[in-house]
Amino acid sequence: MTSRKKFGIPWPECNDGLSYDDVVRASDAGATLIEFYSTKYKSSAPLQGWLQRIKSGQITVDGGVVTDSNTVLRVGSKLIYHRLPWKEPDAPHMIDVLYEDDDMIALNKPSGLQVLPGGLYQQRTILTQLQWEANNQGTCEMHKRLHPVPVHRLGRGTSGILLCAKTKLARARLASHFADGTSHVGGKRDTKQELGKIAKMYRALVSGIVENDKVTINQPIGIVKYPGVAKGLYVASESGKPALSVVDILETNIQENSTLVQVKIQSGRPHQIRIHLSFIGHPLLGDPLYGVGGQPKCLDCDFVDESFAEDGGYQRPTKPVPGDCGYYLHAHKLVLSHPTTNELIEIIAPLPSALHTAEEAKEIAIMQQTA
Repeated sequence: MTSRKKFGIPWPECNDGLSYDDVVRASDAGATLIEFYSTKYKSSAPLQGWLQRIKSGQITVDGGVVTDSNTVLRVGSKLIYHRLPWKEPDAPHMIDVLYEDDDMIALNKPSGLQVLPGGLYQQRTILTQLQWEANNQGTCEMHKRLHPVPVHRLGRGTSGILLCAKTKLARARLASHFADGTSHVGGKRDTKQELGKIAKMYRALVSGIVENDKVTINQPIGIVKYPGVAKGLYVASESGKPALSVVDILETNIQENSTLVQVKIQSGRPHQIRIHLSFIGHPLLGDPLYGVGGQPKCLDCDFVDESFAEDGGYQRPTKPVPGDCGYYLHAHKLVLSHPTTNELIEIIAPLPSALHTAEEAKEIAIMQQTA
C-alpha cells in the first residue's frame, strides 16, 4: 500500500466536445437526415434543435458535412454528429486517496463531482481525473495496464469511498463482489448472515425524528418516466427490483427536527438510500428530489419543455433531477475481501462535520486544541 494523499488537475474552461457515430442500417435506409436524428435521438434534442445542428454543419455523412436536413440516407453510410465544446457546470477537481495498492485504489469522492460521464458532465468527472493522473504517471509499465476505473457509482451529491480497479482481474472480481450482495437480496438467503465479500456503511442526515433505534427497509426500487431524465427516474415501486437497507439511529436533534443515521446496504440500486429513507417518511435533509414515500416531490410526466438551448439540446431541466446536490450522504466505511489476496480490508473516509455525532465533534475539537 502506498500513501499518496491527493491528486487533481483544474478543469479547462470548456471541454473538447463529443462525436457520436452511427451507421445507417437497412431499416433506416430511405429516411431523411432529420427523420433519422429526430426519431432515433429524440431525448437529446427536439426537432427544431436537430434542424439547427444540421444547418450549422455539425453532422457529416461519409466524411462530408451535410447541411440539407432532407438528405436521403443510404444503407451503410457513416454518420457523425459533432457536439460542440461547452462549459460544464462547476465541480470539484481535487480527490483524496484513502487506500492504494497494485490492484485497486479507494478515493474519497467530494460531493458535487460526478463519477462517470453523463448529461452536462462529460469531462468534469472522476473518470477523467483518473485518466489524466494515469497519463501523468506515464511510464511504459503503466501503459501496459488499464488506467484505474470505478467499479461502482456514487450519486453526484454523495461523498465518500469510491472503489476503483487498476487491473482487469481486480475489476472483474470487485464488480462480482458488488453484484453478489445485490443478487442475494430478495432470495432465500438469511439477511442476518454476513453480507458476502463487501459491506458498505453510509452516514446520512434525515429530516424528522426517527423513533426506532433500528429500521430494516426492503422496499423494491423501479423506474418511472420523469422529465429531464431520459432513462427514467428510480423510485419506490412494488414492481421494481429487490433492495435492502438496514438503518441504525445514531443521534436525534429535536431542535433541528433531524436524525443522524448509519445505513448498511446489501444491494446497490441507484439512489437506494435516498429512496429508502424517504419511503419511511424521512427524506435526506436538503434532498431536492425525493419526498415522503420514495417518490419525487413533483411528478408531472406530461410536461416536456420543447425549447432548446444554444447547442440545440433541451434546456436544463427546471425540476430537480437525481444529480442535484444539497443533501448529506457519505459513504463512510467499506469492508471487503481483497480481489487478489482475499485479505479483509477496511477503508474509512473521514466524515463531513455535518455528519458527526455530538460526541465525535467534541473529541475532534479536543484533538485540535491539543494539536
